[in-house]
Amino acid sequence: MFSKTERLLAFRYLRSRKRTGFVSVIAGFSFLGIMLGVATLIIVMSVMNGFKAELMDKVLGLNGQMGIYPEWGDKLGGYQDKAKVLSQLSEIKDIIPVIDSQVMASTPNTSSGVLVRGMRAEDFENRTILKDNYIGEPLSEFTEGNVILGYRLAHRLGVRRGQKITLLSPKGNITAFGTIPKMKSYRVIGTFNTSMFQYDDNYIFMPIQEAQTFFQMGDTVSHLEVFVSDAHKLDSVIKEAMGVIGTDALVYDWRHTNQAFFDAIEVERNVMFLILTLIIIVAAFNMISGLIMLVQDKSKDIAILRTMGLSRGGIQRVFLMSGLMVGFVGTLAGVILGLAFSYNIDSIKNWLEGLSGQTLFSAEIYFLSHLPAKVDLNEVLIVAVMSLALSLLATLYPSWKAGRTDPVEALRYE
Repeated sequence: MFSKTERLLAFRYLRSRKRTGFVSVIAGFSFLGIMLGVATLIIVMSVMNGFKAELMDKVLGLNGQMGIYPEWGDKLGGYQDKAKVLSQLSEIKDIIPVIDSQVMASTPNTSSGVLVRGMRAEDFENRTILKDNYIGEPLSEFTEGNVILGYRLAHRLGVRRGQKITLLSPKGNITAFGTIPKMKSYRVIGTFNTSMFQYDDNYIFMPIQEAQTFFQMGDTVSHLEVFVSDAHKLDSVIKEAMGVIGTDALVYDWRHTNQAFFDAIEVERNVMFLILTLIIIVAAFNMISGLIMLVQDKSKDIAILRTMGLSRGGIQRVFLMSGLMVGFVGTLAGVILGLAFSYNIDSIKNWLEGLSGQTLFSAEIYFLSHLPAKVDLNEVLIVAVMSLALSLLATLYPSWKAGRTDPVEALRYE
């Protein structure tokens, strides 16, 4: 497409010379703008993808894709029969009875409102996100009188393994003087670290039989957590579940309980994409101005080349290639920089925190204790193609203007 002469001229016009030094500086800024725009777009998209994937993994790893809740009140009766019926559905992998309630946890050091989740020991052990991040006594000790805390909560309450905490529940005994809150002490046998602030700083796990007694639930639970083998078939599984559990229970999936949160992440991701694309667009406009100045500066050269037999199309291709070289090299450098940064972003964050002494990614604000990044190669390709397309569009007018240069007029004013 481009002849050897055209490639040579395009390369020479981009090199800095005494007369065209300012033009080359503009080309350099265009290159930097494209490189930084592409790199920033890839990094931000990767972080947003990683943030969403990490949250979904944590949320679904603990709560399941479906939940069976009581139609009225906060007690689900006959949960064993419902679990038995649901387990016969082919796509359901696991069913966990759960009791959730809020209590006040206190130690000699401090007190705080927390969430207690009653769960069977085997269900705790089957949850990979809990088992792999558990530190403490063997889970066989997860029995009556013992509890497991999130490590942040344990640190905040100032309690260690083997020590006791006191739980105060508002669901107490009803007397002639009103409801007396129920209070009981439990021994901490271990802690867990899911790397998700919301769970690590607020949750206490208790054996389900103990939770039924403490919260006066009898032979009921708060709800059933249902895990399916194929998340893509969730809608069909929900329809089947609704048909077999009866009318005294309701079926909710994770999209109902967390949809607003994940929708907000998706909207933020799309807005960030549009905003950061403006960096590349600004760099493209900078390229247009630089190429127009280059065409003006090289008008005499263009006239001489035309008189030597180079066609208008050849002149246009010279300046077209000059712009494309800046766009291609800037895009390639941006892709390399963006991928390198994305794959090492948590190490870079830790290095910057150690250098500055400041916390750059607070778990209290961002829910996660580390900075995740998930590179989507399709998105990287889209960003690269978009950058090259904008670079091509930015070169069309200057190259057309160069091809329209009149040799007679150009030489007359020289």
